[in-house]
Amino acid sequence: MSAALTASPFITGLTLGASLIMAIGAQNAFVLRQGLRREHVAAVVTACVMLDVLLMAVGVSGLGAVLGERPRFVQAATVAGALVLAWYSLSAFRRAFSPHGLSTDRGGAAQPLGAVVAQALSISLLNPHVYMDTVLLVGSVGAQQPGGQRLAFLAGSGLSSLLWFAGLGFGARLLSPLFARPVAWRVLDLLVGLTMAWIAFGLATSVAA
Repeated sequence: MSAALTASPFITGLTLGASLIMAIGAQNAFVLRQGLRREHVAAVVTACVMLDVLLMAVGVSGLGAVLGERPRFVQAATVAGALVLAWYSLSAFRRAFSPHGLSTDRGGAAQPLGAVVAQALSISLLNPHVYMDTVLLVGSVGAQQPGGQRLAFLAGSGLSSLLWFAGLGFGARLLSPLFARPVAWRVLDLLVGLTMAWIAFGLATSVAA
């Protein structure tokens, strides 16, 4: 009986987390690109997973409801997120159309670990969709679980984040034969740029509405 009670919140957290995290977004695009470059993949995956779990824990603890009652905070975060994503979009477009910024094995010059992790965190933290998914949506469902089962729910949602980012980052190398050609990097950076630009546009229009 006890096992059944703990399994249900775990499965709920796992499936809810998976359904939200698998949507194509700036964070996923960045992890995929680092995985293809084989550059600081473990650090990027770890940073994204730990951040997700931390934000989910904040939401499950009940603080998600507090943030939901502060529209000015959400609006400010939305504007900041739109600006940052627009900048990263321009950077991706610049890489896509720069014949000197690509190589057949790395897709450009290597970046230091700190810069890559900082970029991963900034893409995540300055995107309001991350807060909506982890703190508000996952948090609101988790907060409804009985006190003794919230940990199981959080474990399930955290596992979905770990499986997804690890698979995306380390599984990307299976596509290495395709990305041995510089033109493939051009297409990837173009898609990354379009994805980030689209999200930035959506954030900007939501503020103006």
